[in-house]
Amino acid sequence: MKTFVLASKNEHKAKEIQEILGAGFRVITQTEAGAGDIDIIEDGDTFEANAVKKAEIIMRALNRPVIADDSGLCVDYLGGSPGVYTARYAGENATDQENIDKLLGALDGVPFSERTARFVCVIALALPEGKTKTFRGECNGFINLCPNGDGGFGYDPIFYVESFGMTMGRLEPHIKNSISHRHAALSKLVEYLRKEEMQR
Repeated sequence: MKTFVLASKNEHKAKEIQEILGAGFRVITQTEAGAGDIDIIEDGDTFEANAVKKAEIIMRALNRPVIADDSGLCVDYLGGSPGVYTARYAGENATDQENIDKLLGALDGVPFSERTARFVCVIALALPEGKTKTFRGECNGFINLCPNGDGGFGYDPIFYVESFGMTMGRLEPHIKNSISHRHAALSKLVEYLRKEEMQR
């Protein structure tokens, strides 16, 4: 079984990634791996830059294979914002509701058809003996006119998934995980790892 350290102290995120990767992989937080005292400033201007920075810092500290993710919401009408500032769109310590309120305010009066958006996730894989690789996944949708559903977290209550006719805030967790941007990126990571294994 392959064990990867996740460059995050977030146990919820580690569990979600573990569930998506499935059997054959084990994901532990940087805290569990002994690097809980390391805080990383995410100051990159792309998801790739932030993911690579996190993965490489923790990999060098532990000399172990590390994965890191950086993700966010990109709204076409707003030129791709909030992008890398997704979690702090309404300020450094903004709540999910404050971020949602600011985004809905920025789109006030914009018709639904023009509120196209995508969740983006970039997974970085940093190995002690190799070059860091990145894998990008996206989930397309629309920004709903108002929140609907209390499941998930972040912007899920206003991210409308057309194929299911509802927001991510109303989707069952296992369905959300099967279509999410994180699932898409991790699927590419798994495919890469399997190819590498076959070539050995």
